[in-house]
Amino acid sequence: MIRNPILPGFNPDPSICRVGDDYYIATSTFEWYPGVQIHHSRDLVNWKLVRRPLERASQLDMRGNPDSCGVWAPCLSYADGQFWLVYTDVKRFDGNFKDAHNYIVTSPTIEGEWSEPVYVNSSGFDPSLFHDEDGRKWFVNMQWNHRTESYGGSPKSPAFDGILLQEWDPQTKALKGPIKNIFAGSPLGLVEGPHLFRKNGWYYLTTAEGGTGYDHAVTMARSRNIDGPYELHPNRHLITSKDNPEAALQRAGHGQYVETPDGQVYHTHLCGRPLPPKRRCTLGRETALQKCAWREDGWLYLENGTVVPDIEVPGLGGAVRAEKPVRSEYSFDGGKLPDDFQWLRTPRPERIFNLTERPGHLRLIGRESIGSWFEQALVARRQEHHSFRAETVVEFAPDTYQQVAGLTHYYNRHKFHAVVVTLHEKLGRCVTIFSCDGDYPHGRMSFPAEAGVAIPADGRVQLSMEIRENDLQFFWQTEGKGAWQPIGPVLDAGVVSDEGGRGEHGSFTGAFAGVFAFDTSGRAKTADFDWFNYEEL
Repeated sequence: MIRNPILPGFNPDPSICRVGDDYYIATSTFEWYPGVQIHHSRDLVNWKLVRRPLERASQLDMRGNPDSCGVWAPCLSYADGQFWLVYTDVKRFDGNFKDAHNYIVTSPTIEGEWSEPVYVNSSGFDPSLFHDEDGRKWFVNMQWNHRTESYGGSPKSPAFDGILLQEWDPQTKALKGPIKNIFAGSPLGLVEGPHLFRKNGWYYLTTAEGGTGYDHAVTMARSRNIDGPYELHPNRHLITSKDNPEAALQRAGHGQYVETPDGQVYHTHLCGRPLPPKRRCTLGRETALQKCAWREDGWLYLENGTVVPDIEVPGLGGAVRAEKPVRSEYSFDGGKLPDDFQWLRTPRPERIFNLTERPGHLRLIGRESIGSWFEQALVARRQEHHSFRAETVVEFAPDTYQQVAGLTHYYNRHKFHAVVVTLHEKLGRCVTIFSCDGDYPHGRMSFPAEAGVAIPADGRVQLSMEIRENDLQFFWQTEGKGAWQPIGPVLDAGVVSDEGGRGEHGSFTGAFAGVFAFDTSGRAKTADFDWFNYEEL
């Protein structure tokens, strides 16, 4: 059986692509660098991260991008002997505009170096490239309307002004021909995330609708002509949990169709697993996979006979699920950042960290404050479990309170908790807590441990945190001296979630556990981290 979510933790907007017996899923990374996660599987059960292809400034530079901007909804496909990756870099979040720029990169292999980007358009986000049977290529994306009235889309959600179609010329590397608005969406509204495929003389279009919160859905339509008109699925939606609040997988929507070599059919979708009592998805939007079936009416349906996604679905047969280790230990050896880790926005990681100046250590270079949109030394891995423990050890000798290094449970600049080593005028070197519980738009911090606890002036300090669903407790100890000491009160870990602070449509990423340093004096004080452990509880 395939057990959902197949990609736990922050892995939204899954685009799936099969080449022979190999399956690849590309997911959104938003402001986290490098851009786009690509996982690989041969059995649909076990998945491994194999590439983050957007790794150079010429491909992606997100310095200055607001929270939850950056890479939205990539589309991965294979044609003409190469992989094609279409992606958006969104430069604005609040207000009437999005400033969404769409690009294409290619590579003969997933693991190899990807090409320089080709700019396509900026009319809206969630772009997709469809390779038709006759060799023509078609580019689709939602159209963003900055006004309050809609002509091509839904009056209910006028900014989401329908799905645009235009031909892509691979020779000139440009769009050509007329631009057509081919699909206004269903009455649910907020139409986005388009993907096209062709079967038995029909063009099928799946879109995401309802917003990416609890009304989310995969909507399906079809037409004999690629430019429409498109008729809606008899159920309107192929996948949704919007009318089933007790379903284990909530917020189900935004995915893509795939066929196996022997004709079995599946559909990816994003989902969330909310925690009671506030229904906050602390793991963000995750990737799931559903078994589907074609019926005599020529429409695709979930194999379970409903529109509600299942936790377990039939797989290809013969696969053995490889259980992931309960504990992951990272030593920072080998001069390369472990694959699980990312950083924020900048294509110049050498400015914020290195693993060579002190071999076996992750050296963070203190730059701008925690929450900066430009140059922030924060390196972290995804939270993949509702309850976990993270530990690290740091060598850090601050000479001003403007120099800080520590361990953080992080979502964005408005939603984080951190246990830190810094300097206090009366206490000297100390351990304390920074916390931001969703205060928007100001991002004001509180200090739950007040000035903190005095610690020796030198020596390594171990920091840890335990998250048990909605509760977080920080701990510290000087290495080799005594036991772990709790610091501060139990904090609200649930605020570090999509729904924390502004609510379910206020942000779209997920929770991370990681280390950070900043030096707002501008002297670039460094902090050395010897190891980092993450353990499911």
